[in-house]
Amino acid sequence: MKIKTGDTVKVITGHYKGTTGKVTSVNPTKNTVTVEGVNIAKKANKPTQANPDGGITQFEAPINASNVMVVDDNNAVSRVGHKFDKNGNKVRVYKTTGKEIKGGKK
Repeated sequence: MKIKTGDTVKVITGHYKGTTGKVTSVNPTKNTVTVEGVNIAKKANKPTQANPDGGITQFEAPINASNVMVVDDNNAVSRVGHKFDKNGNKVRVYKTTGKEIKGGKK
């Protein structure tokens, strides 16, 4: 998967189109990502002994990875490619500029 946790992405389709945020989690088997402030869902919780009032909690639901693109240094969206650096390590690069992507966890 070309998008990693910690990347800044922009939503390109759907209800949250145009929204940017950081990726908080990635699920490569389902091809989904969770982005801060995007796809906010609500869930009703039953009262328990720990939380006797119950209530409604909000959380960020995952969206398909094909609906987001990585934002480069110039705040423009870009596809992600791979390249080998001088040491022979495989690194991610922006397709538009060819620069190496900084950040993102493995």
